[in-house]
Amino acid sequence: MEPEKESYGFSDGELKVLPTVYRADLFSGKTVIISGGGSGIGKATACLFARLGANVAICGRDEEKLSAATAFLEGIGARVFSQSLTVRDPEQVNSFVEAVWDEFGALDILVNNAGGQFPQLALNFKVKGWNAVIDTNLNGTWYMMQSTARQWVERETPGAVVNIIADIWRGMPGISHTCAARVGVAYLSKSVAVEWAPHRIRVNCVAPGVCETSGFVHYPPEGLKTYPEANPMRHVGDAHDIAEAVAYLAAPSSKFITGEVLTVDGGEQLWGDPWPPGRPDYFQPHSV
Repeated sequence: MEPEKESYGFSDGELKVLPTVYRADLFSGKTVIISGGGSGIGKATACLFARLGANVAICGRDEEKLSAATAFLEGIGARVFSQSLTVRDPEQVNSFVEAVWDEFGALDILVNNAGGQFPQLALNFKVKGWNAVIDTNLNGTWYMMQSTARQWVERETPGAVVNIIADIWRGMPGISHTCAARVGVAYLSKSVAVEWAPHRIRVNCVAPGVCETSGFVHYPPEGLKTYPEANPMRHVGDAHDIAEAVAYLAAPSSKFITGEVLTVDGGEQLWGDPWPPGRPDYFQPHSV
């Protein structure tokens, strides 16, 4: 017998039985866009919104991952629209947002999850690598935000944006390119939260700490071994932790919250020392 759809969830890149605090029809009749929805945090977020009754539109660059995610979401009863694109291209973004309106006749929530980075010390960045991270994480997020907001303003309908950034509060040695981009998104969000308030558009961010997803495969073992000690709880989070935070900021529970960043990191911003490429010898603990 198939499990009830309320029991489905994604964590650590796998299908698991995960509880949720939200009622099953929380987003019934709502439509959500989730960029980067084919894997990791994006897939977990799409799964949760689908479980809670939403129509789900996902996009990303990997057609195979999108197809697999679409099949799974449809398998738990969701109505799904997906399209392969790069968020670096504003024309592709505009076409996708318009297509979502055509498909569902509505759009209520935008979750900007698409992004990426690679572990490397800053002195070794090449121009191409730096630009790729900034273009995807900052510019791509902005193209999605602006395109969606313009549609909401034109149609005189409210909306909610939730941007996935990162735990930037103490810097991010080893991935400083993404730190630069994510800080930009955080303060871009605070700025337009004021500008767009008259249009009934809320803009918030979720800042994940170290959370285990399928993306962990892109980090070397010497970097991964620093992660369990990256926060005072001494364990990593998971993609479902972030999905639940996104749902909170997208739901009526946050109707009076805009321009904020919800950090989900087990206290990493207070105590912790993650090094994605591995901790350099200079920073290794030494006995006195």
